Amino acid sequence: MERHFFFSACALLLLAASTASPARVVEHKFYVQNLTVNKLCNTQIITAVNGRLPGPTIRVQEGDTLLVHVFNKSPYNLSIHWHGVFQRLSGWADGPSMITQCPIRPGCKYIYKFTIIDQEGTLWWHAHVSFLRATVYGALIIRPRGGHSYPFPMPYKEVPILLGEWWNTNVFDVEKLAVATGAAPNLSIAYTINGWPGDLYPCSENQMYKLKLLQGRTYLLRIINAALNHELFFKIANHKLTVVSIDARYTQPYVTNVVVTAPGQTVDVLLTADQPVGSYYMAATAYASADGVLFDNTTTRGVLAYDGAPSSTTPLMPVLPDFNDTLTAHKFYSNLTGLVGGPHWEPVPLKVDHEMLVTIGLGLEPCPANTSCKGPKLSASMNNVSFVRPTSLSMLQAFFFNVNGVYTTDFPAKPTIEFDYTNASINNNIPMLFAPKGTKVTKVKFNSTVEIIFQNTAILGVENHPMHLHGFDFHVLAQGFGNYNPATDRKKHNFINPQMRNTIAVPAGGWAVTRFTANNPGVWVLHCHLDMHLPLGLATAFVVENGPTPETTLPPPPVDLPQC
Repeated sequence: MERHFFFSACALLLLAASTASPARVVEHKFYVQNLTVNKLCNTQIITAVNGRLPGPTIRVQEGDTLLVHVFNKSPYNLSIHWHGVFQRLSGWADGPSMITQCPIRPGCKYIYKFTIIDQEGTLWWHAHVSFLRATVYGALIIRPRGGHSYPFPMPYKEVPILLGEWWNTNVFDVEKLAVATGAAPNLSIAYTINGWPGDLYPCSENQMYKLKLLQGRTYLLRIINAALNHELFFKIANHKLTVVSIDARYTQPYVTNVVVTAPGQTVDVLLTADQPVGSYYMAATAYASADGVLFDNTTTRGVLAYDGAPSSTTPLMPVLPDFNDTLTAHKFYSNLTGLVGGPHWEPVPLKVDHEMLVTIGLGLEPCPANTSCKGPKLSASMNNVSFVRPTSLSMLQAFFFNVNGVYTTDFPAKPTIEFDYTNASINNNIPMLFAPKGTKVTKVKFNSTVEIIFQNTAILGVENHPMHLHGFDFHVLAQGFGNYNPATDRKKHNFINPQMRNTIAVPAGGWAVTRFTANNPGVWVLHCHLDMHLPLGLATAFVVENGPTPETTLPPPPVDLPQC
């Protein structure tokens, strides 16, 4: 029997205790080092945390303080980003290399310390240096503090589902080769579910994730897209899924038979084991929106096995969408709405202090002299500025110590050149394919409201871009295709119950309207979460000024902050 869940007082179930419990200090140790693994007929050395892939799952409650001691025993510089965590007054712990800190050098360590404030749901952590994110990642699960509850019936069990991407080679070398030659990085050869590729890949019949289900029980699947460069469709044969949260923001329950996630995004779904006793595949495959661009066209799968199902049963396989099914992807992305009145719900700020129209897309740049690069190399830009990370001092240090010359505050609030953004004929205008380099940011006052209209361009082809904002969630007011037209598209803005999230998949050849309140002083990077696009330059940052009180002022850096 189908069950519909709505947010109401009678539907609330206490998590564990009827009285509030005090906030805790939760402590972890991360040892980042080499690990030898056997996958897809190949033995190789990867970089991993605590000898595991994925790395450790961190479980906290809202209000807890988290301390993570990171020991870098790998041969690479690295930092860890706590993806989606607000980092209120703890920007030094955000983690993006050369934005909020210098990387942790091999043989060194750093303690990340921050408090989880006004957030609950599924987030995650990952390396924020080069392609190391392919194997250095894990779940960060935030439950309501004691005495509080989910705005949906208590599930029988909670299960993290981390979707990853796999190369049969050193991922650091994959990026290094791409940067040197100017070409796109070599493609991954597999996707994974909780580190396992599944039986559709060679030598992988026994390397498949399996989950036991009890018939009639409801499970909370915490789905995380930890892939580097691919959006993914996710389905379970013969089962419907009810979306209840995205990016640690509760949603109106949304029933679907397919989930779409962009790299960096999380989706929490309720799965009820309401089918006949048997075995059912869960599967993930690429949503590839760019025409003519090569992608990893493979499928990972795991098994949901009902208790009592014969081991000889052949699991049922879901019918997955076509790789270029933009209509299905857009239907999922655009039909999600926020849970008004739910925990941590925030109304849309109506007064806008800083309006921005930001074009996003690929481009080209000349090859440096005396290199192996052949012909123009790939680049990327926002508003015709290709972002360059500093090399000698992090941007947050420059902000705190008032050091000039690290960045400039002249990022344009609108395109410097207006054109027909989604018309492919722009590629005939060769100078438009080349964007100047710079470390340009937008400086805003504390507590101001920023509206960003993301506009995809057709330069080198249109594609869906997952844009991730550090330090904040934004309301997604509207999204659509073509060029944004304020005269008609403003009428589509949802000011009542828009979804909130930290990573928005801007439609291929389209636009998305977002707003956020800059209530956290520091330097916060905004970048495309397709991993190769950040080093290519598809990024910028916001410098949020300190507020008027000590409680709204960024504190000094920790004494063990890594130095460049």
